[in-house]
Amino acid sequence: MFRKPEPAYRHGSASKTAVLLCNLGTPDAPTPAALRRYLAQFLGDPRVVEIPKLVWKLILHGIILRTRPAKSAAKYASIWLPEGSPLQVWTAKQAKLLQGWLGERGHQLIVRHAMRYGEPAIAATLDALRAEGVTRVLVLPAYPQYSGATTASVIDDVARWALGTRHLPELRFINRYHDDPLHIAALADSVRRHWAANGRAERLLMSFHGMPARTLALGDPYHCECLKTGRLLAEALGLGADQYLITFQSRFGKAKWLEPYTEPSLIKLATAGVRSVDVICPGFAADCLETLEEIDQEARAAFLAAGGQRFGYIPCLNDSEPGLRAWTALIERHLQGWPTQQAPQPDAAQRERALAAGASD
Repeated sequence: MFRKPEPAYRHGSASKTAVLLCNLGTPDAPTPAALRRYLAQFLGDPRVVEIPKLVWKLILHGIILRTRPAKSAAKYASIWLPEGSPLQVWTAKQAKLLQGWLGERGHQLIVRHAMRYGEPAIAATLDALRAEGVTRVLVLPAYPQYSGATTASVIDDVARWALGTRHLPELRFINRYHDDPLHIAALADSVRRHWAANGRAERLLMSFHGMPARTLALGDPYHCECLKTGRLLAEALGLGADQYLITFQSRFGKAKWLEPYTEPSLIKLATAGVRSVDVICPGFAADCLETLEEIDQEARAAFLAAGGQRFGYIPCLNDSEPGLRAWTALIERHLQGWPTQQAPQPDAAQRERALAAGASD
């Protein structure tokens, strides 16, 4: 049952705390072969596609994995960076910067990143943390809004790792931060900076990743949390109801998904005479295929072709200071009760006084 080998237990060893930042994942190259491996794992997750397993397996392996990898590879190639996938690059950078931010706040801990699909895998990263002596892990799925298809899937993967692990660390999970005041302030700051540099468009469109409409009826809170994020961001920016629009992107298949849909909404705005839009994706912590290709390329082209004149894409929070500050505060709240604070180091004068006191005894 248990996976071998495991780190030998050492009596009296100092315990360590880690933060594990998890994002969705990415192929390791913009090639059909890499996309086939990635999509098989991603679309094979029953949290992502909730239809009978046998039926879906036939569709996935008989049709989708034969046709979609080449098309998806071309899309990834259009946004691929010299360092690799944008999502991989940004998530690794976020983890590194969070280590520094938390260290400056006095926390002695380790921050690592992992991907639900692809590399670095969650299980392998947890194994590496245990090998470093970590006994407490705070898991932060990088999804502001909770969904069974995203946040819960990360928890599933951690649980699978736990089933094969004898000596488990203490585990905590951050399920959501869609209405966190500092997170909303960070989003608002990114919009204001975009307006200051590029001017303000007639409409602000907030595009969230889509989910099948049936998930709402089944009890998933994702739709409601997206609407709350959008409302709070609009309030922070002082926008009226006629100045912004909340939409959903990334439809897959023929079933009804959460509405309104992003690209048709942009076309409708353009044909109605709206000449400029700014688009932000508040459900994504880092820029990726869905923001850089689907929004900044495909949606941009659709809006301009329908008569729009200016399309402004507002990047995700990525490595922005307000975004990192919001995550740091969120992590600190969830670390409460765990001994992560470094003992304050005495300055030179304090050391001299202590030495003098010791000499007089």
